[in-house]
Amino acid sequence: MAYSQQADKQQLQKFWSDYFMLERGIYEKLLANPDEAVKGTVKELAEKYEIPVMTMVGFLDGIDDSLKVKNNIEEMTEDTVVSLEFDKELLYKNMVDAKADWLYGLPAWKEIFPEEKLKELYKEAKKMNTIVKGPKIGRNDPCPCGSGKKYKKCCGR
Repeated sequence: MAYSQQADKQQLQKFWSDYFMLERGIYEKLLANPDEAVKGTVKELAEKYEIPVMTMVGFLDGIDDSLKVKNNIEEMTEDTVVSLEFDKELLYKNMVDAKADWLYGLPAWKEIFPEEKLKELYKEAKKMNTIVKGPKIGRNDPCPCGSGKKYKKCCGR
């Protein structure tokens, strides 16, 4: 449904807004007790958070990069035992990186980290995907490979 070619724009917007509200609810519950290692089958977790199994799989796919032990999403069934034990700092940074302000703006984060730490994590997350180019090599500069030749006569060809 999330990537359906047959669904119209309005249906997709409703799907995603509904999903984001469910996602927010799950994160509110997880962040209320962030050191608890939540485990169970996919089906049990879906029942615990009162969502459909397929929605739970989507949630697991989204949180996977922030988990201490990744789940094998590709081979998962509803009877697969999964863990939602997450790295708090990594989860916050991944939420910022995903531009999910409805998640990294949750009030529970202020209970987990002091304001200064949240600002530091926010800055780190914003820098994660920043590409910094090195200085440009001029054609008459020495070649960076260490050959001693000019760049234009060596690797610049």
